[in-house]
Amino acid sequence: MVVATLLVGCGTPEKGTPEAKASKAAASTTTEIPTDAADPSHAVAPPGKFDGTQFGDDLLLVSNKTIPADVLKQIIGVKVKGKLGVAAHTQLSVGQFSVENKLFNIAAVDPAEYRRFSGPNSAKFQEQWDRIAGGEVSVAVHLQQELPIDGKGYLAVGKQSIHVGSWDREGVDSVDAVVNEKWGEELGLPEDNAVLINTGITSPQAVRKVIEKNLGKDAFSITALDIVAQAGIDLDTFQNVIPVGAFGDAVGVFRYRPIGGGRIAPDPSWVRSHIVTEQVPILGRVTCNKFMMPQLKAALAEIVTSKLADKIHAREYAGCYYPRFIAGSSSLSNHSFGLALDMNVPGNQRGTVGQMDRQVVAIFKRWGFAWGGDWAFTDPMHFELARIVNPG
Repeated sequence: MVVATLLVGCGTPEKGTPEAKASKAAASTTTEIPTDAADPSHAVAPPGKFDGTQFGDDLLLVSNKTIPADVLKQIIGVKVKGKLGVAAHTQLSVGQFSVENKLFNIAAVDPAEYRRFSGPNSAKFQEQWDRIAGGEVSVAVHLQQELPIDGKGYLAVGKQSIHVGSWDREGVDSVDAVVNEKWGEELGLPEDNAVLINTGITSPQAVRKVIEKNLGKDAFSITALDIVAQAGIDLDTFQNVIPVGAFGDAVGVFRYRPIGGGRIAPDPSWVRSHIVTEQVPILGRVTCNKFMMPQLKAALAEIVTSKLADKIHAREYAGCYYPRFIAGSSSLSNHSFGLALDMNVPGNQRGTVGQMDRQVVAIFKRWGFAWGGDWAFTDPMHFELARIVNPG
């Protein structure tokens, strides 16, 4: 089976163990960055040849900040019925980026270690890991139709553009895109805020229960990756969202629990600190993220002064903040953060050119909003925060 499609021509055993150090030393023949690296400014030393050591991907623990060494020691030292429950692990930096009203998970990794937790063909596919080390991004192949790649093969991740080096068919479940650690720093991902675990012959759910008992159920989001692979979502467990890009400050760390029926329950303290109901021009009282509200008011006020208020139909406004997954998926939309709104719904259905007045669209864009009518699969009723603009 072909694991990854390369777009251009251009792990060890658990970290810190003697076996890991010996394996990594044997695998890495150089610490030099190749002169032909795709992006030298974001390149790291290549991982070297694969020695065949592999582990499965069972649990992914994500915190909102770097996991301290003593906490990591507790995690990897858990015992189930007197036996160690963690057979192997690797640390990584995890966050999310938004593209066309969907959130995608991105991980910054050490390619030499992380490859051991991917599928067998992926782990052996040397070019893929060399490209990640060389400053490119590897993306899950099932997202080829969802992620807009520009004509030169670049993917927008927050404020950055990263060249796609491969499409991976056997990556770690729930991880959509993989970059190296230099890119993780550039994107502002919390360093080593996640741990990928293989539990060996021990039940992942048993290991998870011990970790939650020892450290508390709310210390991390803990995802059982076998459940994600089968059902697409791990119900009734807290998840952390750590966004990169323009609206990171407007979201901060977003914690939620899936509760079934496509719904989520955000952390009540986040809702209290971020979601407000205020009066705005044309639409009246709306409930949105407080960080977006000044731009929304300014855009609507300019529409009024431009004598375009009749182009927005207040009775056809469909809301801003509603915490749930996008219909038919396990992806959050920006509506979950109160950073998007839908207007003039009847004449602006998905997949159509829509009837939204283009002067109204232009004003919203000037005030930092992206318009769904520009997307590959259009959503012309939809406007969402794309960048912070200070009304002054």
